[in-house]
Amino acid sequence: MLACLAAWLILDAVSVAPNRIVPGSAYAALEIMSGWPALLLTAPMLAVVVLAWRPDQQRLKLALATTVLLLALLPLWLSAATAVLVEPSMPQARVGIGPSLWLLLFLLLLVLIELRTRLALSRSMGWCLLLPMIVSWWLSLALWLEPLALQREYQARSAQFTSALTMHLVLVGAAVAASLVLAALLALAMRRHAGIRRAGFGVLNFLQTIPSLALFGLLLAPLAWLGTHVDWLAAIGVSGIGWAPAFLALLGYSLLPMVRNIHVALEEVDPAVIESARGMGMSRRQVFLQVRLPLALPIVIEGIRITTVQAIGLTAVAALIGAGGLGTFIFQGLGQAAMDMVLLGALPIIVMALFADALFGSLSERLRQGGTA
Repeated sequence: MLACLAAWLILDAVSVAPNRIVPGSAYAALEIMSGWPALLLTAPMLAVVVLAWRPDQQRLKLALATTVLLLALLPLWLSAATAVLVEPSMPQARVGIGPSLWLLLFLLLLVLIELRTRLALSRSMGWCLLLPMIVSWWLSLALWLEPLALQREYQARSAQFTSALTMHLVLVGAAVAASLVLAALLALAMRRHAGIRRAGFGVLNFLQTIPSLALFGLLLAPLAWLGTHVDWLAAIGVSGIGWAPAFLALLGYSLLPMVRNIHVALEEVDPAVIESARGMGMSRRQVFLQVRLPLALPIVIEGIRITTVQAIGLTAVAALIGAGGLGTFIFQGLGQAAMDMVLLGALPIIVMALFADALFGSLSERLRQGGTA
């Protein structure tokens, strides 16, 4: 929290530019509105420091509530700063978020995670603590933060953003779903045949060693040939660039964590439980569906979580081969030195990865608790 204070008081909080082309002027938090709103926000930061000095359950709960309040107040402070800095005579003005606010947001989220862990709160409860911040940001963006540079970029490209987001989700969903089906079949075959297990893990480990861009490049020539010589593949859009090499590369990278988790989950079921089920007269099919699979499900869900988060990030790179997705904004922004466009692509990817991690992590946690209850 002391690092939060230092970042808040020393670094630049926002920048204001009259338009997209002209460089902006940076402002520290203490330079805006005579500095008093910035000083007011230091009070809860100091309170968290004091409460965490000799922590007990009550003090940690107060520190957690104060941290949640701080996260909710940041967008409101940004809205007030925007109203003060942006003059009515600057209709195209753009307000950029400075390093102070980004660092403060990151550090406060780390504090929130640490406090949640110390209080032994569930993963679901931890994510519920973010609701005040989410509501505050949503209200600020809807009502007061129209000059925000990130908002301006979205307004100029809303249709393209929707299309890119849809393509990103389709690629991730298709790759994860296909890898789940193939991984289940491979894991079942590996349990029956040691040779398939050794060969399968060898191939999958080899695929993981190939860099993503190199794998995209290796797929260009064979897919281009297939798209040219096989009519039905050409009809569905298979070519050297586009969705086909992206999907196959994502599928290849997704198989190893999925196969490994499913195989381990099925193998680590307690043999005594299996023997008890067989002693009750269950058939092999019943033992698998009613005993082994339910007990293995939490670890399988963990595999889906890891694979989904990995696929969400890797899909951004697929924009380089014309597959679309949110990576398009990242690489366009880098090419134009427009960091707000980069953020327009990067922030939704981060949010999707966090949401997928929370969703599947909470589901796995609930299944574990249900299995031990």
